[in-house]
Amino acid sequence: MPPYAFFKKQFVPLAEAKIGVMTHAFNYGTACFEGIRGNWNPEEKQIYLFRPQEHCLRLLQSCRILKINVPYTVDEICEMSREVVERCGYQEDVYVRPLAYKSSELLGVRLHDLEDDFLIFAIPFGPYLDVDAGARCGVTAWRRIDDNMIPARAKITGVYVNSALAKTDAHDNGYDEAIMLTADGHASEGSGENLFLVMGNKLVTPSVTENILVGITRQTIITLAQAELGLETVERPVDRTELYTADECFLTGTAAHVTPVVEVDHRPVGSGIVGPVALALQRVYFDIIRGRNKKYRDWCLPAYPKLVRTP
Repeated sequence: MPPYAFFKKQFVPLAEAKIGVMTHAFNYGTACFEGIRGNWNPEEKQIYLFRPQEHCLRLLQSCRILKINVPYTVDEICEMSREVVERCGYQEDVYVRPLAYKSSELLGVRLHDLEDDFLIFAIPFGPYLDVDAGARCGVTAWRRIDDNMIPARAKITGVYVNSALAKTDAHDNGYDEAIMLTADGHASEGSGENLFLVMGNKLVTPSVTENILVGITRQTIITLAQAELGLETVERPVDRTELYTADECFLTGTAAHVTPVVEVDHRPVGSGIVGPVALALQRVYFDIIRGRNKKYRDWCLPAYPKLVRTP
């Protein structure tokens, strides 16, 4: 069956969901989005959307910052996202993108006196980075945006030019991913992932004041590290040199899942291979996002309701 989208207040074939070249969001990056993973469980023939409530709440918070009015509740956006996936009928991992945008077709830099609109689409989406072998990272010269420039805590489409510059810089220098620093030289995040270090018997991650996107996978890992591994997470500024001396390093995100970092700036992290903490977190995380762990089933929304099985 053809893929579908929710566009202009109705479900339409994805090929028909088009915007005009004068659309304000296209010209100025005035849109907010979310990325929700749908994870295929082949045994149940089910796709589980992971923590959609949290994603949709963050979308509405981003819209508040950008003065975009979305006439839907968190629950309504979750249900529409689920229905888009159901209508597409995918039997593989997918990426669901709800997007709210300034839809007026006119030029002029501003947020006021513009029309708003909302859409959702879903596409197949496999591994973003190599979660098995780990990633080789380089610290990029492109600094992370500051909250008083463009709010880093909001998923604003225009913000991702910052990430694109960093990602391509890393690629052109032979790395898999970039690590960005803040203006004062502290580690912030990857081009699209939050950053964790393993230091002794605890996790260390940049605090929300380090211009990070406050990641939903990040919070998931903080919860799981404590509940499943008994590891405390310390949120604080992280110096660049700590990336070189940590026992382990890994990245988290909707796209990246839990991706170990085995090298930073041509220096091996720890032993230079995937470490035991990252591996343990990967195992529990992948079971959870595919609906296999009943303890955390509330985090998962099945896309195909007719296939839902009672515990």
